[in-house]
Amino acid sequence: MEPDFQRAVSQRAIRRPDHSRQNQLRMGDAEGGFFAPRRLHLNYSVKMVWKNGIIRLALVAGMIWILLILTVLLFHIWSCQSSLSLFSGCFIPLASNADAIIIPKQRTPDLIVQNLTYIFEDEEINNVSLSSPLFGGHISFSQREESFKLKPTMKVHCGFMRNGGAIMDPRDIEYAKKCKFVVASGVFDGYDAPHQPSNISLRSQKLFCFLMVVDGRSFNFIKKNVSVRVDDNGGHWVGIWRLVLLKHPPYDEPRRNGKVPKILVHRLFPQAHYSIWIDGKMELVVDPLLILERYLWRGKHTYAIAQHKHHHSIYDEADANKRRKRYARPLIDLHMKIYRYEGMEPWSPMKSTLSDVPEGAIIIREHTALNNLFSCLWFNEVHLFTPRDQLSFGYVVYRLKGQFKFYMFPNCEYNSLFVLHPHTREHSSKVEWVKSLDEFKKNMNLKESRGGLGLWTPYPANLDTVVLPPVVRTSNAG
Repeated sequence: MEPDFQRAVSQRAIRRPDHSRQNQLRMGDAEGGFFAPRRLHLNYSVKMVWKNGIIRLALVAGMIWILLILTVLLFHIWSCQSSLSLFSGCFIPLASNADAIIIPKQRTPDLIVQNLTYIFEDEEINNVSLSSPLFGGHISFSQREESFKLKPTMKVHCGFMRNGGAIMDPRDIEYAKKCKFVVASGVFDGYDAPHQPSNISLRSQKLFCFLMVVDGRSFNFIKKNVSVRVDDNGGHWVGIWRLVLLKHPPYDEPRRNGKVPKILVHRLFPQAHYSIWIDGKMELVVDPLLILERYLWRGKHTYAIAQHKHHHSIYDEADANKRRKRYARPLIDLHMKIYRYEGMEPWSPMKSTLSDVPEGAIIIREHTALNNLFSCLWFNEVHLFTPRDQLSFGYVVYRLKGQFKFYMFPNCEYNSLFVLHPHTREHSSKVEWVKSLDEFKKNMNLKESRGGLGLWTPYPANLDTVVLPPVVRTSNAG
């Protein structure tokens, strides 16, 4: 019996909880605190879970941050192409200090066209003298064709024909003789008031002439609405701008008059080595010396102009002009038919140019012989056909067969150089509302008498079979 009893007692002892062991563990926990063996095991598990969660959270946050950066970068690239940029536009890598810019000592050499002169008086046609002088001249289609053939020595029409209008005051002519660096602008028919540039360094204020070309109506409008200072030599000033009055406007259409200083700045100010043209509605907010360094000297360019924010093809731009009633629709069609007949293809990525349509509100150029010739040929197209210069720019580039080099920069950079102000009033003329050539035939008073005459001169080919390319309407903007 005794062995069985002892065995039962020993089994109960085995099954009985070892309270002394538990007490020892509790005492150990109490004595070891946070570093007790059991507590360390539990805390280690919690810390591992917490650590893994932190790692996962950090990875997710990092991925989100990278995606955010990529999104902003893609938006930035897209904005530079579409001109829909955040705040002031895309980033322009301008130099930081105008005083540190080194101006090139040597002018760009003239290699293709070395000697350029201008026609000042038209010759007789069929032994008949031309009784009505035109500012742009009576350019025949054969003369026009010859002007696109580049030679070392060239003589072309380039406005300012004798007795054709656009006469500068002798005091302004004398003042402009000292201007080698020019910021030029223009206001015609009282559409705008001068806007003062900002962020102009003292160096640029001394280096540049700021010349605002105006007609009589704008001159009187400015004097009535803005404070005009007259210096000791009779020069008229609005802030930093010197007003340059052009007497006897050469054209009936104010928009065509505005193309004289815009395109022919080298004729108005022949001593200038460099010029920056800005439209009258623009307020310049970047130092002009920084502009020359960024767009000409840094990349060794001589001519820079912005890309149009909507259109690449002149045919798309022409369609927008018709929709916005920028000029007579049938005359825009006739203009485009002539270009189409002469081989002007719609723009495509296969072309060597970034676009055939510029944003012409800013033109940055060195006055080389080839650049001056390009300006003459561009102006001749404006004189002969419609005053919509954006339709002619790409055509002249095409006719010069790649010899004229220029830098076309993204539209959003253009938006970052200026503040755009609205016109003081809306432009309107009777010709804009003409819908068919029959309306001109019924009322010839609608036709301009001194410009666009190439549209009324018989073209030396049949244009009836010319079909204009289909257009891509990317926006309602003109």
